[in-house]
Amino acid sequence: MTLEEDINQHVFRTEYQKSILNLIFTFNWMNERVNRFFEPFDITQQQFNILRILRGAGQPLSTLQIRQRMLDKMSDTSRIVDRLVRKGMVKKSVRREDRRLVDVLLTDKGKKLLQTMDGLNEEMESIFKYLSVDEAKQLNFLLDKIRTVEKPAEDGSDKTPITA
Repeated sequence: MTLEEDINQHVFRTEYQKSILNLIFTFNWMNERVNRFFEPFDITQQQFNILRILRGAGQPLSTLQIRQRMLDKMSDTSRIVDRLVRKGMVKKSVRREDRRLVDVLLTDKGKKLLQTMDGLNEEMESIFKYLSVDEAKQLNFLLDKIRTVEKPAEDGSDKTPITA
């Protein structure tokens, strides 16, 4: 189905406006499907993201380090970590050298959940079943390009593209 059919709008001011609306609509469409994927595991996308970050790091991380790696930068990392602690998925430990800092580490229960969910990667990726690998690569390229912003160079002489 096309965006025009989905939202019952057939005229857009520009192709850029249509692209913005299409990204927003598609984000919400995907979000619904991804949330359904997580429901049986009683876990949110943000919780899953934190578990994967910890597994990928292979060592305890501070909540600041976790926040820097999060997909959703607006997440309240400390609160999400506390929920994962209550579920037994992660543990917190106070650093010896600086008792104000807390490290978060993945528990065996968290590792087992991720292993179970790893077996369902194909199901989750089926959202993209109508794209070829080359189309998926192109989509990734275009999405990265959209997030490229202009930032003045250090000396103020030029604009240097950076990714946000």
